Amino acid sequence: MSLTDLVNHATDKKRFQNIRDYINFCKSYLKFIETGLQARIVSQNENHYQFYQYQSDGYYNITRPINTSLMYEESVFETNYVQFLQALEQLSDRELPDDGLRQVLICTIYTMQQSIGAALDALPSGKSNQARKVNGDLFERLIRLIISELNIDCVAGIAQVPIKDDRGEVLFHSSYQHDLLISKEDKLKIIGSVKTSSKDRIDKIFVDKFLYNKLTNTDVPHIAIFLNDVQRKKTKQQHRYGINATFLTGHFKAYTIKLNPLDGVYYCDIRPNMITDPLLSQHIQTIDHFFYDDLWNLLSRDGQSLEEVEIEEGENEKS
Repeated sequence: MSLTDLVNHATDKKRFQNIRDYINFCKSYLKFIETGLQARIVSQNENHYQFYQYQSDGYYNITRPINTSLMYEESVFETNYVQFLQALEQLSDRELPDDGLRQVLICTIYTMQQSIGAALDALPSGKSNQARKVNGDLFERLIRLIISELNIDCVAGIAQVPIKDDRGEVLFHSSYQHDLLISKEDKLKIIGSVKTSSKDRIDKIFVDKFLYNKLTNTDVPHIAIFLNDVQRKKTKQQHRYGINATFLTGHFKAYTIKLNPLDGVYYCDIRPNMITDPLLSQHIQTIDHFFYDDLWNLLSRDGQSLEEVEIEEGENEKS
């Protein structure tokens, strides 16, 4: 595929209906960047990040930061996406894959999604908002498809939540839009938010859990899944680039301690302070922990009856 073909493909969300669609697009994109780039620019402050620069067919645009320790090359992806699918098959059979496949799971998800995001970065500058919207929608869909691949009921949609008085009488229903509504045996088990980054969104996720469980007198687990928390920045040196972290450490700690902790926060591209900081490391993990351990633990907890919660299925289309 040419870059124009790749961009046209990535902007058409109807083309991404199953995991194989993501895999096939990723293969085409990785093949393209082997020879189709103007340059690969190394980040000045964290050297394992690169930026791809396109040629004239991509307006010489420079992409988002790409973590080369997570982003597969074409030849590696050809082998490892097969292992990724095998790991999902084992999980769907309620078998735990070998620990050696944890990194395969992280890197495959990261590579598939960043292939889409980086391709969309070739859109002209006036369409950057469209690129962000499509990229976010497709990441949400990818995570839902992976969960559904494990034979778990998972949809996006609006939960019509009953608000009751002290006698248990339903006064009215309140609507909540969520990226992940995960259920089992006629009970809503997990509510989740899926975003490419936590920037400008972390506050709402904590407040959503607080309000939902306060208004419903329940303790439904709330989780958050993020791709990464880095963005491109220009350095003082002309035509040189580095990365900025977009994670709001203070906000996260304050809400965790003073409001309520989330029941799981997961990253593909985890930041170093999320590993070294005692509080952050207690609450934030790489995404393999969700699929290997926490998903199953949360599904085993008591949930909210679906007879009470009416779910209107439908993807959250960003404006």
